[in-house]
Parts: sequence; structure tokens; C-alpha cells
Amino acid sequence: MDLIELAKAAVFGVVEGVTEWLPISSTGHMLLLNQFLTMDVSEEFWNMFLVVIQLGAILAVCVIFFGRLNPFSRKKDRGQRRETWALWAKTVVACLPAAVIGIPLDDWMEANLGSPFVIAAALIVYGVAFIVIETARERRAERVAAELAARPAPRHLAAPEPAALSRSELADAGARVQSLEELDWKTAIGIGLFQVLSIVPGTSRSGSTIIGGLILGCKRTVVAEFTFFLAIPVMVGASGLRLVKYLLAGNVPTTMELAVLGTGCVVAFVVSLAVIRFLMDFVRRHDFKPFGWYRIALGVAVIAWFALH
Repeated sequence: MDLIELAKAAVFGVVEGVTEWLPISSTGHMLLLNQFLTMDVSEEFWNMFLVVIQLGAILAVCVIFFGRLNPFSRKKDRGQRRETWALWAKTVVACLPAAVIGIPLDDWMEANLGSPFVIAAALIVYGVAFIVIETARERRAERVAAELAARPAPRHLAAPEPAALSRSELADAGARVQSLEELDWKTAIGIGLFQVLSIVPGTSRSGSTIIGGLILGCKRTVVAEFTFFLAIPVMVGASGLRLVKYLLAGNVPTTMELAVLGTGCVVAFVVSLAVIRFLMDFVRRHDFKPFGWYRIALGVAVIAWFALH
């Protein structure tokens, strides 16, 4: 076993585990990292590794949210089981647009849109979108709170008082969808349509769905959780498709390549456990603007680096 290659795989696992769930583009970061840290594997294996490593990250979602996602739990009554099945149905249906559009374009996207400048442009554009959308939500919530100041507040603003909330919390308190149980089919499908944008490297699957959820009136924690759930069929399907294509092309991974893939997946799983918990705690008290500023800064740095080299 080549310990250096395993160490590289672990680094990619860390990057995957961090960036898959934060709205900053995992594929973009992985492709950029590959410019500086290249593994000694075949090109075919690398293209498969880039996608299949996501299975480690998605397993973390299944572990953390197992109770919520399990429709057979004995701790749930009939109504709760019905709600869980409905959540799964909304999740699967919301993934259909990405499957219908993304699968036919998979090879073309891989061949034509993997350049650092495309990634940088997507990072910047969606970084600006996060800042603009969050600012608009906060200002709209402040206006509504001011208009309602002399009247009894709506149910979702009843506690705490609007004046006691920060701008970020006020925007969430005024969101139309306050829980996953309130997430209707139209909104779920709308978020799924936004997910299609993530086929462009650098966009971020979680970033596109979070932006969609915010625009469609979801509370941050709601859209973050639904984004995690959407990842299950999308990432399992994408990983399975890429693995089948890899094997049908006559490729047979070496023992070392299997070890590299296993290392990357395990590290991605462990890191994802921490990152998912961090993000859920973060969005309860903060908005997504810091991720927007990060995307812009990284995009500018990428353009500067590759323009000078």
C-alpha cells in the first residue's frame, strides 16, 4: 500500500465531507484541489472517484437523520409514519428534474465545464446571489414587523417578540414554511427545479437548493434539512450511475485504487457527521451571507491564480 496516495485520498475525503454540505460547491473544490494535489490513479478511476466518494458523505445524513427518515420506527404513531412517507415522496419527486436533465448532460458537462474559470464564475455568481437574497429577506421581514408593530403578531412571530430578534432571525420568523411538515408539494418541486442548476461545476448542489428554498419562502433550517434529504437519492443515483459506467467501460480498479476509494469514503463520512451538525446549529442563529462572501473571495482567488499561471 502506498501511504502517500492514501494520505491524498484522506485529504480529498476531508474536502468532500466539508464542502458537500456547506453551500460552497464540493465538486468545484475537488476539481480545484486536483490542480495542486494529483493522485496516482487512472483518469477513468479519478472521474469515478470524484462522484462515488459522495457515498461516504451521504451515509452521514442517513445516520444523523435516521429517526426522522425511518417510516417504520415503532416510536412513531400512524400519523407520524404517514408524514415520513410523504416526506420521502416529496424528496423523490423533487429529485426528478435533476435526474431528467442531469443524466443526459453528465458526459457533456464533465468534458466542457470543468475548467477553473467556469468554476470560479459559478462560485462568484451564486455567492452574490446568497448575499442579495438574504439581504432582501431581512429587509422584507423588517418592513413587515414594523407594519405589524401596533397589531397582534401572526402566529409565527408570537414568541419571541420581533423587536427581540436579530435581522437574520426576523427573516426566518417571517418565512412562509416554518417546518418540514409545512413544506407543500409545490415548494418541494420548486426546490427540486433549482437543484438542476447544480449540474454546472462550482454552483453547489446544496447552494442551489438552499437559494431556491429561501426564494420560495422556507425557513433556513427547513431548507437545509430538505437539502440533506434531497442528497440521498441524487447522490446514490449519481454514484451508482458513474460506477456502472466505469465498470461497463471495461475498467477494473487495482487493489490500491480500491483502498484509495475506501479511504476517501470513510474520511468523508466522519467529517460529514461533524459538518452537518455544525451547519444545522449555525443556520439556527445566522444567515448564509458568510458562505456568499467566501464563494466570492475563492472565485476571485481562483481567477487570479490561473490567470497568472
